[in-house]
Amino acid sequence: MQNATHKAYAQPAANLDVQRRAKFFIGNAFFNSPWVVAPASAGARDGLGPLFNARSCDACHNNDGRGRPPERDGERLVSLVIQFATPVPGDNNEPGSDPRYGGNLNPFAIGGVDAEGTVRITHREIQGQFGDGESYTLLAPEYTFEELAYGELAHDNQFSPRVAPSAFGMGLLEAIPESTILERADLEDSNGDGISGKPNRVWDHRLKKLVIGRLGWKLNQPDIAHQTAGAFSSEIGMSTSLRPDQICTSVQTACLAAPTGGSPEISDEIFQHIVDYQQMLAVPARRHLDAPEVKRGARLFLDAGCESCHRAAFTTGDQPERPWLSRQTLHPFTDLLLHDMGPGLADGRADFDASGSEWRTAPLWGIGLQKIVNGHTRLLHDGRARDVSEAILWHGGEAEKAKEAYRTLSKSDRAALLAFIDSL
Repeated sequence: MQNATHKAYAQPAANLDVQRRAKFFIGNAFFNSPWVVAPASAGARDGLGPLFNARSCDACHNNDGRGRPPERDGERLVSLVIQFATPVPGDNNEPGSDPRYGGNLNPFAIGGVDAEGTVRITHREIQGQFGDGESYTLLAPEYTFEELAYGELAHDNQFSPRVAPSAFGMGLLEAIPESTILERADLEDSNGDGISGKPNRVWDHRLKKLVIGRLGWKLNQPDIAHQTAGAFSSEIGMSTSLRPDQICTSVQTACLAAPTGGSPEISDEIFQHIVDYQQMLAVPARRHLDAPEVKRGARLFLDAGCESCHRAAFTTGDQPERPWLSRQTLHPFTDLLLHDMGPGLADGRADFDASGSEWRTAPLWGIGLQKIVNGHTRLLHDGRARDVSEAILWHGGEAEKAKEAYRTLSKSDRAALLAFIDSL
């Protein structure tokens, strides 16, 4: 059934049985509920911080949708996170941490602990023209760190602003066979089409080995469990069995001395409820499939070469323990590979095998409902694009040819291509 309301991203998969639907709503409650400072009478929900970006999963993934950069001067970062790294990787090829501030900037803290700081975002305007002479303006964000409480950032610190991605459909992406993803990997561009997608190889803390990355802006997480544990650790400041350590650095003495909510602070049972919930989230149904403009836009999408990276269809493998994900045909419009997007989008921060200019192909499914669900249309890894058209115009590197194909379309053809993307 089609849902085009503000809850379009928050629906359970239609093929869940009664017992799993009940689990879905238990997980939904934990995903949306705020965590509190320890010690608290609600022992199962305490342990927030001492340093954090948000108090709940929903604070960043509101209605299971996309985050955004701050909209006004002085607004603290919530659903946009500044991730840090050092030029030399850490253990298992993971990004190294800033010695004073760790893996990312935490703009909030519990009482008695100083928050790490905040960021001022300004924009440089980039003027351009479509092929028909119509002008456009892109906004290039520039970041200034302010109110740093623990000294200067390391001189060789590399940082990457990243907005929270949508949460729906991740269970399906987990269930795609690795061999299917690798079908389009072409590191040497052997077919000469200018597209050389590659997988990221990331550390699995459970298996203790490198595996293919499936989630995250640079495909830096192997599955929902790792992505969730990483977010609890670095952005909510709470430990799990998968990420048992606190995030305080050696200079953050008050943080180190603060009370905890136990070890781990998120019990395995609650953690699994939250992971299960995300695996059970449905993908919103497409809309307006039969509209002539949408059909025309689909042809233009193919002709421009967009499908070379935004792969239209996959089929999941057998999932005996998660039958609702088994043998499902899905249309995420991503290839789950990394592509060099050129210097305009480069952040300079390596992430496992992903270079500073390489990004995963963002899934396009559900994108037309973002305004309804999240109240904004900001796109790309740092939310710089104000709409789909700007997101396309930021494409470079391997996507330069496709971007130029879009830029040189007539106004009516551009509108048709955008109508197709909106229908997804």
